[in-house]
Amino acid sequence: MKHTMKKAPYFLLTFCSLILLISCDVETKSARALAKRIVGEKSACIRFETLKGEPKDVYELETVRNHVVIRGNNANSMAMGLGRYLQEYCLTQVSWYDFNPVELPETLPAVPEKIRVESLLPYRFFLNYCTYGYTLSFWRWEQWERFIDWMALNGVNMPLATTGQEAVWQRVWRRFGMTDEQIRSYFTGPAHLPWHQMNNIDRWQGPLPQEWIDAHAVLQKKIVTRERELGMHPVLPGFSGHIPGELAQSLGTELRTFKTSWCGFDEENNCTLLNPMDPYFAEIQKAFIEEQTAMYGSDHIYSVDAFNELDLPASDAATMATISKGIYESLENADPDAKWLQMGWMFLSSIWTPETIDAYLSAVPKGRLIMLDYCCDARSLWQRLNCFSGQDYIWCYLGNFGGATAIEGNIHTNSENLDDVFANGGPSFKGIGSTLEGLGVNEPLYEHVMSRAWDTGMSVDEYVDNIADRHLGRVDESYRSFWHYMDEHVRRQHEFVDHASVFTARPGFGFETGWRNSDARGHGYDPQELEKAEEILNSVQGESNALAFDRANVRRQVLDNMAGPAIGRFEDAYRKSDHEGMVAARDNSLSLMDSLTVVLRSRPEFSMDRWVGDARSWGVTEEQKDYYET
Repeated sequence: MKHTMKKAPYFLLTFCSLILLISCDVETKSARALAKRIVGEKSACIRFETLKGEPKDVYELETVRNHVVIRGNNANSMAMGLGRYLQEYCLTQVSWYDFNPVELPETLPAVPEKIRVESLLPYRFFLNYCTYGYTLSFWRWEQWERFIDWMALNGVNMPLATTGQEAVWQRVWRRFGMTDEQIRSYFTGPAHLPWHQMNNIDRWQGPLPQEWIDAHAVLQKKIVTRERELGMHPVLPGFSGHIPGELAQSLGTELRTFKTSWCGFDEENNCTLLNPMDPYFAEIQKAFIEEQTAMYGSDHIYSVDAFNELDLPASDAATMATISKGIYESLENADPDAKWLQMGWMFLSSIWTPETIDAYLSAVPKGRLIMLDYCCDARSLWQRLNCFSGQDYIWCYLGNFGGATAIEGNIHTNSENLDDVFANGGPSFKGIGSTLEGLGVNEPLYEHVMSRAWDTGMSVDEYVDNIADRHLGRVDESYRSFWHYMDEHVRRQHEFVDHASVFTARPGFGFETGWRNSDARGHGYDPQELEKAEEILNSVQGESNALAFDRANVRRQVLDNMAGPAIGRFEDAYRKSDHEGMVAARDNSLSLMDSLTVVLRSRPEFSMDRWVGDARSWGVTEEQKDYYET
C-alpha cells in the first residue's frame, strides 16, 4: 500500500542504526519499550530523549540523522509524542483493542520540521467504575497491556485503577474480625463489582470466588506497574463508608450506619454505609490505605464516592459539610499527601441543592479535592456550581452510557464545549477526561477529546481529516468526506443514555419496556443521512483493518435503524387485526436480524463469543467456567 503525507512529502528513512546511543534513564527506557510493543522492529528507527527542567508536560518531534527523535519531559509526554507521530505522520491507527493490528508504512516517514507541543492542563483522566463492568470485567493482561499503551499514546496520566480492590478489602475485614466466608459473600459476582464498589449493591451473584480475588490482585500489580512506568498516576480507591452488614457484630459494638436502596434490588442486596463521624471510619480508612499501599503502592490520589445514585443521610448543608470534612480528614490521617477525587455525577440529582453542594465542597481544603465534571456532553456542572466552589475539576466527556453500541458523539460539539471551558472555566479547571461507561464503537471521539489537553495547533476539521487518513493509511478524499458528513449529519450528542437496538428491548408494544430503545427517543438524525454516508464510505478505494471496522459499524447501524419501523409496522397490523401485515412485518424483522447477525460476526468488536470466552477463561473447572459465564 502506498502511503502519502498529509502536509508534506515523506522523506523516507533509508536506514536505521542497530545500536542507538541514547540515554538509559527510566523514562526513555519505558518509552522505548512502548515503541517496541507498538511498532516492533521499526522502533530501532525511533530515538527517545528526556527534556530536563520543563515546567509543563511537553514533547518534541524531529528527524535527526535518519532517526525520528521524540523528546519529552517524562515517559508520558514521550508516549503522547509517539502517538502524535503515528497518527499524523505514519497515518497509523492504534486501537485500544489488542486484536486490532497496527498497520504501518513500509518505511517510517521523517518529520519534515521540528515541532514542540506543550500540555495545556496537568490532569488527563480516563475510565469510569462502570467501564470495569460493561467492558473490562473479564480482561486479561494481554488486553490490558494494549489498552494501557493506548492510554499512554493519547496522553492519559490519571487512569482510574479499581482492579484487585477485593483482595485489599479481604485483608482489611480480616483485621476487623470477619471470616473469609462473610467477606466473600459480601462481594457481588465479577460483572457487578463496579456497582458494589460504588456502594449500590451487595451479594448479587456472590459469593466471589477466592481464585478470582487472588488472580485479580496479581493483575492489578501488573496494571499499576505498567501505568507508572508510562508516567501515569493510577487513581486507586479510598474507603467511602461501605461496610459489610455483619461488621458491627464482628466488632461487638454499635456503629453509626445507614442503609441504602438502589434500582429496586431486594433488601438483602442493599448496602450498609458507615457515618464518617463514627470513630471506626478513620480507623478503617487507615487500614485500607495501609493494605492497599502495601499491595499496589500509592500515587496519593484516591477515588471516594459515598453517595453515587443514593439518597443522602441528611438534607441540611451543615451535616453534609461535616460528612465531607470527615471523609477528607480520614484520608489525610491515612496519607498526609492524599488528594480526594470524586465524581460529580451525584450532583445532577435534585436531592442536592446549591447550598448543600457548596457546603459539601467547601469543607475540604482547596487543592485537596479534584472533582470530575462527569458528563459534560450531556449536562456540565462547572457553570452551575461556580466552578465547583473553587475546587480543582476535570472536564469529562462521557459519551458511552451502559456500554451501548450506537454511532454517536459529535467532535465539533465537544470542541466547542471545550473552547468554552478553556475560556471561562477559571483557574480551578485543571484537566480533561473521559468517563465512558463502556468502550463501545466511537473510539475516535475519545482520542479527540484527550488530544485537546495539548496545544497541537490542529483545527477540528484537520483532526477529522486525520481520522480518515490514519484509518486507511493514506489520504483519500472520499474517506475524509465520509467522516465530515458523519460529524455534520449523523453523529449527535444525547443526554444520559445512548440509543440501544430495538432488538435488545424486552418485548412490549410501544417499546415501553425498552428504556434505552432508540425508537422510544429518536435517533437525533434522519436515518437516511446515515445511508448517504454509507454510500460515500463504500466509494473508498483500498483496504485496512480500520476501514473494515468502519464499514461493518455503519452497516450494522443502518440495519438496526430499520428495525424500529419494521416492528412498528407489526404493531400497527396487530391493532388492525391485519394478519397478513403482521406476517410480513415479522418476516421483515427476522430478515433484518439475520442480516445484522452476519455483520456482527464479521468483527471481533461485536462478538458475543469473545465476551463469553473471556469470562469462561477465568475458570478452571466447568463449574467455575459456568459461574463466570452466567
